[in-house]
Amino acid sequence: MDQQSSYQKVASQEAHKGSFDTCLLLYSGGLDTSVMLKWIGETYNAEVVALTIDLGQTADDLEAIRQKALDLGAKEAIVYDAKDEFADILLTEAIKANADYQDGYALSTPLGRVAISRVVVKIANELGLNVIAHGSTGKGNDQVRFESYITTLAPHIKIIAPVREWGMGRQEEIAYAEKHNIPVVQKKDKPYSYDENMWGNTGEGGEVENPELIPPLENILQWCNTPQKAPDKEELVHIGFEKGKPVKLNDQAMKMSELIAACNKIGAKHGVGVFHLIEDRLVGLKVRGIYENPAATMLIEAHRKLEKLVSTREENELKRFIDTKWAYLTYAAKWYDPVMYHIHAFINSQNKKVTGKVTLRLYKGNCTVVALESPYSLFDENLATFERDATFNQNAAAGFIEIYNLAQRTAFNVYDFEKELFNN
Repeated sequence: MDQQSSYQKVASQEAHKGSFDTCLLLYSGGLDTSVMLKWIGETYNAEVVALTIDLGQTADDLEAIRQKALDLGAKEAIVYDAKDEFADILLTEAIKANADYQDGYALSTPLGRVAISRVVVKIANELGLNVIAHGSTGKGNDQVRFESYITTLAPHIKIIAPVREWGMGRQEEIAYAEKHNIPVVQKKDKPYSYDENMWGNTGEGGEVENPELIPPLENILQWCNTPQKAPDKEELVHIGFEKGKPVKLNDQAMKMSELIAACNKIGAKHGVGVFHLIEDRLVGLKVRGIYENPAATMLIEAHRKLEKLVSTREENELKRFIDTKWAYLTYAAKWYDPVMYHIHAFINSQNKKVTGKVTLRLYKGNCTVVALESPYSLFDENLATFERDATFNQNAAAGFIEIYNLAQRTAFNVYDFEKELFNN
């Protein structure tokens, strides 16, 4: 705790001791936020209102978390249900954008931070509170996301980030919690930290941190079976889409939050959506995490293939570029940058024809699209078939080849690049 004095506040959004008597704490009930609930009272001599936001996390007993906050001294503890607005607004856009950051991360945490920021600003304004506390570290991305979004939505609000200020490491926090009788899940022999919402579950800490070590998935995974423990029988799953949004699971209409929850259960059973990700953080660090996102994996893979079926090659090529830009901006705390409005306009335009039904095969950690149908499909059996009755005019092919190859043939006979490349 002595390290706290070495932290110097230099940013205008940071709140200072004595400038407030009550703050709104984003409270998850985990190690960091439980420790800081006590720490804020000691260090800032301020009361705390705890806010827990329901984004569809399954590992948490939200009423127990609310009571835990009160037991630890919170002035008030609020649980806010944001599942439907999270699913209907943010996750719908994520599916349309084929959300994928650096090969496997469906951006559950970055999208969750947008939803949480919207809610915490709303509650702070309703309660008349001008200081918000979050549990992000000084080495992570979430401090950037929370503080960027909160101060964008409400420039008058100030921030405190106790984990960034106090300088404690994970083991020191565990020791502090034990000293102050704060119940936490983390133990020295299982020091994993999780961030969960309906779109994914992120595991960090312990062996996960060092890429030279093999993470013991049987000790880390909270949602998914390992492939070894997944059923020996495959399962076919049918997803129905309308304008890029999933609306049916196995021919049953569902609202988004329920459909995602159902896909999570099915995918987790088959070990689908587990990724070991080497991740480039905003602050310049390269880290590793274990990501579980079964529903996201299923819905994005289904959407991507259906989108490909109904779009031209040029559309698909541009969409892949736009999707990558969307993912990097979402990861990088740029959700409210004006460029995102333009990107969403393009994505929603292309998704107007992403309507149809996709069949997925789930087996031992694999998720494969095996059938697709759409009223806007660009597949024409009469043109594509290799049978005799094909309507494709093969007589025109030779002329097409002659013109198509003209530039390559001319350039090669002017200068033989192959000879220079292979005969040095």
